[in-house]
Amino acid sequence: MSADASTGAIPWDVLPDSAATDADGHLTIGGVRVADLAAEYGTPLFIYDEDHLRKRCREATRTFGDGNGIYATKAFLCRAMAKLAHEEGMSLDVASGGEMHIALAAGVPAERLEFHGNNKSLEELRNAISVGVGRIVVDSFDEIARIESIVGEGVASADGARPKVLLRLNPGIEVHTHEHIQTGNLDSKFGFAVPTGEAERAIERAQASDALELMGLHFHIGSQVFSVENFLAGLAAVAPFVISAGLPELVVGGGLGVAYVEGDDAPSIEEWGSAILKGCAELGITARVSVEPGRAISASAAITVYEVGTIKEVAGIRTYVAVDGGMSDNPRPILYDSGYEAFLPRAPRADRDLGIRLVGKHCESGDILVKDGRLPSDVRVGDLVATPVTGAYGHSMGSNYNKITRPPVVFVSEGKARVVVRRETYDDLLVTDVG
Repeated sequence: MSADASTGAIPWDVLPDSAATDADGHLTIGGVRVADLAAEYGTPLFIYDEDHLRKRCREATRTFGDGNGIYATKAFLCRAMAKLAHEEGMSLDVASGGEMHIALAAGVPAERLEFHGNNKSLEELRNAISVGVGRIVVDSFDEIARIESIVGEGVASADGARPKVLLRLNPGIEVHTHEHIQTGNLDSKFGFAVPTGEAERAIERAQASDALELMGLHFHIGSQVFSVENFLAGLAAVAPFVISAGLPELVVGGGLGVAYVEGDDAPSIEEWGSAILKGCAELGITARVSVEPGRAISASAAITVYEVGTIKEVAGIRTYVAVDGGMSDNPRPILYDSGYEAFLPRAPRADRDLGIRLVGKHCESGDILVKDGRLPSDVRVGDLVATPVTGAYGHSMGSNYNKITRPPVVFVSEGKARVVVRRETYDDLLVTDVG
């Protein structure tokens, strides 16, 4: 099905696990009425079901083993999320010095961090090596040389061990997802290409280096991938290298898709993981297997709540419903033409019989949250409107475009709410503006 919403009620399976309705028919999450959270914390507002997050982390840990589920923090990161993932047995994948800094500040041990990035700076690598990150995922020959130069300077972790690395391979396959989030096709900035022989040369280069310890291989085919067969094709492409190199570790990456709109169908983490582990066994891979779910952990755990400020009917064309957020808190629709559902938290089970376009408040025609959505026809100015499945790449890709302050993040569980990221203020906008 397309991103167009149906005329029925919001599909309940795109809402957080704890979503329910109270005696008045209002939506609750984690036992708390959404309207009450909006009244207390304002809008726009990210509301996360904390138990939903924990359940998905536990599923990854149960399937792959302690530390072998590696949470991809780019999907959503704050100190509370880093701490939660670690508590539930996950390691963390960080892709910048900033993500590493937050994870360490949350109390995650450095050895539980996997450091990614296609162009890590010398400063980032020095810091990663000195704090003793568990694995550095090496992406290029230039990076091997950088690590060697840093180790040659005498930079080392407290125990003096050589930095442990994985080599990121590019299997050279295409998957059915948006071109901007394909990462395993040959024309990519990521990894050592398998089809060109570059991967083989990289393994030889790393094994010959005295400055690092090659622990294993890594690949990642892309994001928002529904087909398990795509992951198995990636496995088949790298299996000869994994087996011939005799290395103890293999990271299969992440990218498992989630359902955003009615009609989407995605495997669970357990189904996905079982297929990957079975595929490894059938291919003769005996290395320890890890994965990097991010979206599959956090996306459907959250909704974003807005307030309607303007309703504008363009006769014969469409009805625009404008809210107090937009592309600054969810850039995915404009970046990837991503589809979302929309609904009214005061009546989540009501038929959505009015075709609308949900738009933000930014000075940009592309500031669209739901391109072809539907809401109940009694929607009015002042109503709360929510979009589900915004727990990944909303907060993390948010911006201050038009100098809009970024929304707070609230975790809810067992009838209680706590702020884990406060709302920005206008004065926050001046912090780095030295005038």
